[in-house]
Amino acid sequence: MIAVIRHLANMLLLLLPPSRAFGLRRLVLRAMRANIGNDVCICGGGWIYGRGQLSIGDETWFSPGTVFFTHENAYIRIGKKCDVGPCVRFVLGSHEIAGRGRRAGEGTAKSIFVGDGCWIGGSSTILGGVTIGAGSVIAAGSLVREDVPENSLVAGVPAKVKRQLVP
Repeated sequence: MIAVIRHLANMLLLLLPPSRAFGLRRLVLRAMRANIGNDVCICGGGWIYGRGQLSIGDETWFSPGTVFFTHENAYIRIGKKCDVGPCVRFVLGSHEIAGRGRRAGEGTAKSIFVGDGCWIGGSSTILGGVTIGAGSVIAAGSLVREDVPENSLVAGVPAKVKRQLVP
């Protein structure tokens, strides 16, 4: 049932202006059973797939095109006062490597946790099993597949720590 509710809600959100009506967007997202904090702003053009848990802290901003691939066996938790650039993807699911007849074997899902005050640059992908420490910056276009220490700047494919930031 939640999958149907989320699909209908996603369709409704597409009808709203992309960078307006944030209060209405929060109401719709809460109806989708997402845990949305106060003053969260999610711009349009994005989508929430799946039936998994999504939790977003207060005063977090999502630019247009953010996509959440949720899964019922894992969660996405994003802290407060984060900023997420356009077209960022949060991907919980993957597969084990199987035999040559079909390499995508048994499905897996791992949670994602983003600490408070992070900035995730546009067109980045955050994979399941990752924790991004508070105060960190993910450079645009990065593929984050390993944990990021607090107050770090990471960049690249795959993302690597480039420097520590002043706390």
